[in-house]
Amino acid sequence: MSLLESIAGPRDLDGLSREQLRTLAQELRDFLVANVSRSGGHLGPNLGVVELTLAIHRVFDSPYDPIVFDTGHQSYVHKLLTGRQDFSALRARGGLAGYPQRAESEHDVVESSHASSSLSWADGISRALTLTGRDDRHVVAVVGDGALTGGMTWEALNNISDDNDRNLVIIVNDNGRSYAPTIGGMARYLNRVRTAQSYESLRRSSYSLFRRLGPVGRAVYRGVRGGTRGFLSRFSNNEALYSNLDIKYLGPIDGHDLDSLEETLRQAKAYRAPVIVHAITEKGRGFDPARNDEADQFHAVGRIDPVTGEPLGTPGRAAWTEEFSRSLVEAGERREDIIAITAAMLRPTGLDAFAALFPGRVYDVGIAEQHAVASAAGLAFGGLHPVVAIYSTFMNRAFDQVMMDVALHRAGVTFVLDRAGVTGPDGPTHHGIWDLAMLQLVPGIRIAVPRDAARLREEFAEAIAVDDAPTVVRFPKGEVSPDLPALERLGDGVDVLHRGESEDVLLVGIGPMAHIAMEVAERLTAQGIGATVVDPRWVVPVPGSIVDLAAAHRLVITIEDGIRVGGIGTRVRQVLREAGVDTAVDELGLPDEFIDHATRDQILADAGLAAAKIAHDVVAQVLGTRIPVARPSHDAGAIWMTEPAPSTTEDHA
Repeated sequence: MSLLESIAGPRDLDGLSREQLRTLAQELRDFLVANVSRSGGHLGPNLGVVELTLAIHRVFDSPYDPIVFDTGHQSYVHKLLTGRQDFSALRARGGLAGYPQRAESEHDVVESSHASSSLSWADGISRALTLTGRDDRHVVAVVGDGALTGGMTWEALNNISDDNDRNLVIIVNDNGRSYAPTIGGMARYLNRVRTAQSYESLRRSSYSLFRRLGPVGRAVYRGVRGGTRGFLSRFSNNEALYSNLDIKYLGPIDGHDLDSLEETLRQAKAYRAPVIVHAITEKGRGFDPARNDEADQFHAVGRIDPVTGEPLGTPGRAAWTEEFSRSLVEAGERREDIIAITAAMLRPTGLDAFAALFPGRVYDVGIAEQHAVASAAGLAFGGLHPVVAIYSTFMNRAFDQVMMDVALHRAGVTFVLDRAGVTGPDGPTHHGIWDLAMLQLVPGIRIAVPRDAARLREEFAEAIAVDDAPTVVRFPKGEVSPDLPALERLGDGVDVLHRGESEDVLLVGIGPMAHIAMEVAERLTAQGIGATVVDPRWVVPVPGSIVDLAAAHRLVITIEDGIRVGGIGTRVRQVLREAGVDTAVDELGLPDEFIDHATRDQILADAGLAAAKIAHDVVAQVLGTRIPVARPSHDAGAIWMTEPAPSTTEDHA
């Protein structure tokens, strides 16, 4: 039995010797490489926190001492040390989540993987423990240095420093990167700390001096090093960042030196007031392919070779992100006013190619979506056209700025939302299912949802041509959908993809869901039901031709990969009623729930968004046995019910 297999919980670490701990650290890294290479996931960040996580669990008593990760992608080692060593289905249905999840373990506290919120959580938990007399417990917040670029972190620190009467330890996991290298003035400061020769030379020389004095000298060294704000840090000015916060600062320390980590964390624990521990770690440590990957040090990988780190699997179609990246570069070559903005995700959102060609026209603002959007409004006021590329789920954080800074001022800003809709294995905090319902509330906004690469290029070009209102182009994660040509384009830009022999059902496929609509139409045709399939292209505002087509059909079905509540289908129904059109509308989409990790197909099938299920229900609606019921037809005898009920297997495939 390996050492790792003998660890059922954190207290099993207590009796291990230093040599055993070093062996365990290597076993943890070997386990991560072997398992994450099979499933995909956040490999680099977890390779970098092995010793740090070991030290935390040896010094603190989880779950009695709550541990909060910011963000949770660095929690794989935590899972392994808290009894969860079956990674065979990591990020797959029925397997472990890629982030902390309370349903898995009492050791998991915060499930959200949106950065910069941990200190607010820690502030609240520590206040609650103090106010209720549980002041023997400690709260530990593990904060990546990338999270320090988010404003919430500093709002929380401001409040924490105003009330020092609680047991709170803040560990800054400083590896110089969030997804890619951490940017901004904060990053430059921390980089100077990491590389300062003054700090290293003082540390080595002072340790050498005190060590020669024997056990007493070494004790004095430990005491001095742990003194208020750090003796050595005072000389090299490392405490300057926190000097006005009235919070004790310890560090920087080697985040891979277990002795130093444990010693410093025990000092922090004994202080009985908020303490910041600054640990310098190496992302991808112990796996050369990750360490040598300059782009993001294997922040998140798909299936890879566990030896070489090379991707596995047959290359498929280009990803949506790649298609957008090419379109942005082409736009930048045509127009000098195009400016790209992102929030610490230059490469994941496809801005890296644009940045290579136009480095002076790209702004990576760090994990600061609110600032990105408000800054974009200012750039538009200055005569430029900003393109803000953000994951759909992170757009939630900047809704107020979209509303009050961009839309209110009629600013020409284009938002490109990557990973929209169902993202699959990343789980509830990464699904981009709220954007359509949320953003269509914004007055004057225009929203496009491309169904394939050709439409992405078209709609992006149309979006950046708008200079008096916010525009949105959103697309999902993964490979771009196959090209789906239109039979005709109507005067207001709506694409007609299919026309049946009769106008029974109007299927409105939103973006990539148009492919499912086409399959539904084929199944309906086999039942003698005529279907028209359209892709609005621009879903907000609702094009007038959708109203006209709806009036001519017996039933309207809208299909989208956002939540049904307040979604595009709801808007279509409202517009039809305002126009006096009484055709029944069935809005198909996702439930307003937090959806666990699974494949995209599994999640869509669960929501009833498989073609067989939709076609089966539409047949029943046309026959009048399911609500909403289609308007009667003068030729109803041509319709027969042979469509079988969809099997459980197909629904959940």
